[in-house]
Amino acid sequence: MGQIDSQFKAFIRFILDDIKELQTETDEAKRAAKMEKIVENLQKTLED
Repeated sequence: MGQIDSQFKAFIRFILDDIKELQTETDEAKRAAKMEKIVENLQKTLED
């Protein structure tokens, strides 16, 4: 069970890093593209 917990924490860390990067983006087109990429990655994760 410990391995699954650490894998989940690593996944959350990656998502958090992506969201923090998104917060600092000032170009709206780049911001929208990054948000779409985050959403796509989350959707793919759910489908796996």
